[in-house]
Amino acid sequence: MAAYRSTPVFDEVTLPAALRADHRTKAGTWGVITVLEGQLRLTFVDPPGSRLLFPGRPGLVKPEQTHFVTPIGAMRMRVDFHDLAPDLPTPTASDERET
Repeated sequence: MAAYRSTPVFDEVTLPAALRADHRTKAGTWGVITVLEGQLRLTFVDPPGSRLLFPGRPGLVKPEQTHFVTPIGAMRMRVDFHDLAPDLPTPTASDERET
């Protein structure tokens, strides 16, 4: 399923402050955070948890889910927005690095 909108590509310098602070997707909107280079930490507020994202391991944000992102060194990323839950590959146990 194709995204209906995407952000520009951001790096560790151009990543907006709004994405680094608590924010949420709108009702009915799913977000897919795709890291193109480097690493990014996706942190969920409620329930608390985090996930390390890197190329080939995108992050899924559910509608109205409060979260923020933190770059880990040099990185490039974008966010794609979907009306329905996107079909993402299920990580294997060896891929899981959630906290």
